[in-house]
Amino acid sequence: MKSSRRTFLISSIGVASALAVSRTAFADPVKLVESDPMAQSLGYKLDAATVDKAKFPRYAAGQDCGNCSFFQGKPADAFAACPMFAGKQVAAKGWCNAYNKKA
Repeated sequence: MKSSRRTFLISSIGVASALAVSRTAFADPVKLVESDPMAQSLGYKLDAATVDKAKFPRYAAGQDCGNCSFFQGKPADAFAACPMFAGKQVAAKGWCNAYNKKA
């Protein structure tokens, strides 16, 4: 009886773990918000047109996350991952001070 109870508990834990992993794998990705501390430190804006050019002189018209080398999405993606903000997605129309033009 003891071994069957142990086997049941071990399999239950395995199933619960698998369900937890699958739920997080399919969860909606977190979109970066301007109030995020890391976003603030890099001057991230959801819309590049709202960048304070006096505060961020590196900004130039036409720069946005969608044409940055760090943007990990496809050209048509409105949001995609960025290694500058691990685990969060940035807006393709956004901008931050880490901008690096795609080659």
